[in-house]
Amino acid sequence: MAGLDAVLAHIDGDFDKALERLFAVLRIKSISTDPAYAEECKRNADWHAEDLRSIGFDAASRPTKGHPIVVGHDRSAGGKTALFYGHYDVQPVDPLDLWTKDPFEPAIDTLPDGTKVIRARGSADDKGQLMAFVEACRAWKKVAGKLPIAVSILLEGEEESGGANLPGFLEANKAELKADIGLICDTNMWDPQTPAIVTMLRGLCGEEITIHAADRDLHSGFYGMAAANPNRILAKILADLYDENGRITLPGFYDGVPELPESLKKQWDTLGFTVEGFLGPIGLSIPAGEKGYSALEQTWSRPTAEINGMGGGYQGEGFKTVIPAKASAKISFRLVFDQDPHAIRKAFREHVKARVPADCKVEFKEHGAGQAIRFPDTDPAFAKCRQALSDEWGKPAVFIGGGGSIPVTHQLKQSLGMDVVLAGFGLDDDRIHSPNEKYNLESFRRGIRSWARILDALSR
Repeated sequence: MAGLDAVLAHIDGDFDKALERLFAVLRIKSISTDPAYAEECKRNADWHAEDLRSIGFDAASRPTKGHPIVVGHDRSAGGKTALFYGHYDVQPVDPLDLWTKDPFEPAIDTLPDGTKVIRARGSADDKGQLMAFVEACRAWKKVAGKLPIAVSILLEGEEESGGANLPGFLEANKAELKADIGLICDTNMWDPQTPAIVTMLRGLCGEEITIHAADRDLHSGFYGMAAANPNRILAKILADLYDENGRITLPGFYDGVPELPESLKKQWDTLGFTVEGFLGPIGLSIPAGEKGYSALEQTWSRPTAEINGMGGGYQGEGFKTVIPAKASAKISFRLVFDQDPHAIRKAFREHVKARVPADCKVEFKEHGAGQAIRFPDTDPAFAKCRQALSDEWGKPAVFIGGGGSIPVTHQLKQSLGMDVVLAGFGLDDDRIHSPNEKYNLESFRRGIRSWARILDALSR
């Protein structure tokens, strides 16, 4: 059986064709949240199933109540098994006028510093990332005739629109999908030269509230002060979520939130993170969160409550003196360690109800919930993956936290009982979910090489 060096040489020699295959996927408009693109999502799933079959996987696009889920298996190697997860759906492209190119016509751009990037919707999130893993499998199959370990691949089509059908699919197919280790690519490197494995991710609890008062918008001259103003009620509710030190005031909110272990804090201190480097590029300079914690701790290991959207009354051009009939807001809580999202939802609703006048009413709408998750970086699989990444990039890979939420990690742990290695090659400036999304060309090439090394390392 040919070895790793031959596989890596093939990856470099075949890179132009790998790029062509990625471009073919990027041209498919698989926007999962918009029903108008349902057929495009199906077409993308079918493309992946056919591509996996072409390299020897037993693969199929399987229907759900929403968009299809692609499952493929190549277990000819026997021994240790891995389940790789990626998602083929993408975010909407609005506002289209802010794109410099057609978001579904991928192109290579050169940045001012000479860096070459792949510009397209989904290039980093998550098509470029998942295709890096598939290309690594393709190279092993081509050069060695088989994969180093048994691999299953699971590609979701609803990650960007809530993932409502994945938990049931995992539960119904747990015997088929069970593996020794999970692999997920939907994460970033620490910086363009330093690979990373994410070992902790925050959970999420999303809520939408609407305060209803009068049965119609009111003239503020006739009714001002006498009639309840939903905007003022809402502002009070939201302001009372925080104290003067930036802590969340909900009773029991910090239950299950320990202080960060000193050993992990020391490791993070070696990363060279600075507030100036983090906030400066977005035009800010002062950490606005919980006092007494660094910006890195605030985004990785401390819980948050963020107001994601709010509105009420006239917001068009000019001025209109009305008291609105209703006002609404969307709030997300990012959770850490053992916080219970359902207990937090209940505490938030009680917080709101206590501040709504008796002649007004409040409407709640749930927007998902998921617990935070941590993986043991002492597991041998994590050490092997870390060494494989270090070998490829020439710098020691670091274990980091993640400020976002990837619900599938908790679902894989809960339904299939497996730990998950989160190793991706995106960068903070990839503009995912924004106009002009990009993925560094070198991230794609070395991402393929990294996954080839990881597959080899896990076989040992």
